[in-house]
Amino acid sequence: MKIPAQTADIFELLSKGQFICSNSVEDTQRKLFNIIEENFEELANYFLAIGFVLERGDEFFYFSRKEARADLERKIEQAYRWIDVLDFFKAYNSGFGPGYRFTPSDILVQVKIDANLKDKLEQLKKPLGDGNHRERVQRLIDELEKFGFAELENEITQQYKVLSAFKYIEQLIVSIHITEEVQHEVS
Repeated sequence: MKIPAQTADIFELLSKGQFICSNSVEDTQRKLFNIIEENFEELANYFLAIGFVLERGDEFFYFSRKEARADLERKIEQAYRWIDVLDFFKAYNSGFGPGYRFTPSDILVQVKIDANLKDKLEQLKKPLGDGNHRERVQRLIDELEKFGFAELENEITQQYKVLSAFKYIEQLIVSIHITEEVQHEVS
């Protein structure tokens, strides 16, 4: 089995819970995406041997692995959190998704004129902590960046770009099905 020379770089990013996206602002990430795309089977087998499952999303790659029950519960709580974050950004702009560009200022202007968006930001106050709207919006954006769902595209204008990995959150939430019996149990 021949593995690419960049395997260590791929492992370094993915093992930290990051995504490698086809539409990354960074040229190196786009190159790594292409290397994975061309060598997917070899890399998948290589990483599987060391306990990591290389997963393919829609224009992104990530690692997964079998989880202990406690880890699974923690991940479910994190998914609840991402539902609220996604709801906030979709309320800001329904087109918010891969390829979308935005600035914190754009969001703040919308928060000031849209009471629904302002309420959603207030509901996120507990996980985001105290602070004014600007600080909380920046913390949300920092989380998007930290988890590899957005990148700063232009430092001068503070413009961000939503990456393909954002589809991961969207697909996660769309895949949640609540049966009719459960709907009646939830208050």
